[in-house]
Amino acid sequence: MGDVTSSRTRVILLAVAIGLVAASCTNGDDPAPTGPSAPASAIVAIPASSDLYVGDPQRVAFGIVTHEGAFVSFGAAEFAFEFVGTAAGSVEPRPGPSATARFVPTYGSPEGTGGPTVTTGSEGRGVYEATDVVFDEAGFWTATVTLDIEGLGAQGAEATVAVTDAPVIPAPGDPAIPSQNLTVDLSDAPLAAIDSRAATKGKIPDEALHEWTIAEALEQGRPALVVFATPVYCVSRFCGPVVDMVEDLAGRFGDRAVFIHVEFWRDFNAEPQVVNAAADEWLRMPDGSYTEPWLYLIGADGIIVDRWSSLWSEAEVAAALEALPPMSA
Repeated sequence: MGDVTSSRTRVILLAVAIGLVAASCTNGDDPAPTGPSAPASAIVAIPASSDLYVGDPQRVAFGIVTHEGAFVSFGAAEFAFEFVGTAAGSVEPRPGPSATARFVPTYGSPEGTGGPTVTTGSEGRGVYEATDVVFDEAGFWTATVTLDIEGLGAQGAEATVAVTDAPVIPAPGDPAIPSQNLTVDLSDAPLAAIDSRAATKGKIPDEALHEWTIAEALEQGRPALVVFATPVYCVSRFCGPVVDMVEDLAGRFGDRAVFIHVEFWRDFNAEPQVVNAAADEWLRMPDGSYTEPWLYLIGADGIIVDRWSSLWSEAEVAAALEALPPMSA
């Protein structure tokens, strides 16, 4: 279990003043080279994906906000990536993958039926996500994000993400870590260390998500859907909704997998702060930082089938669960 201090570790969350910030994809302190300057725009693109790497198709997401801090929601966006160099220096930009990204709403918020529009947090909040994006070289990639926004017209913004040679935290194809995450059966565990919402509610609101350890699921050969999130202390306001989503999925697909919530903080208010051991095992980056929330689907063979960072589509996760065979009793 790792102690976390602000001087040596940053917990990277997805938020801006009103709920969305850059989930940094960089390791170390080297500045990212940038591509050509983008024209003046009414929007800002904020990276919402972590641990991007070379070779495999991956999801890449950006949050879009206006300079006034409003969200851009609904519809679709276009992503075009250029390789712009490494920590050693920039290069002449080289065109890379491009993709159409769809809007993924925060669980419980409207999905929308029209094109991109400026919204308040109650009207719409989420990210634009492209799937099956493949990077062919480690380094920095600049994405040009373009949308046709109602009332604003065609708008574009640039943001840079880092891509490594290989994933630095567990990824699809890796064996799952047999962690002994905290459960309701551990009478000596602080309730808020099992689920941070217990700090305000006085009880764990979703005990069904805290009955299994990852190690037990692996030992019994059961598929598992595991969400790493801190509902109370998450700056982005995404952690609570994604845990609620997993609880809803557990009620619908309880015959396909076991469902586990791993609270990120063992003691948020300690000095220094303390991260839960299971979260530390899965999410610690090489530089000592973390990203969350994360969702992992583990197969009955103990191999990671898929993973999602920051925000994800309920329908997409439901389809992955439905594809699993029913578990034996």
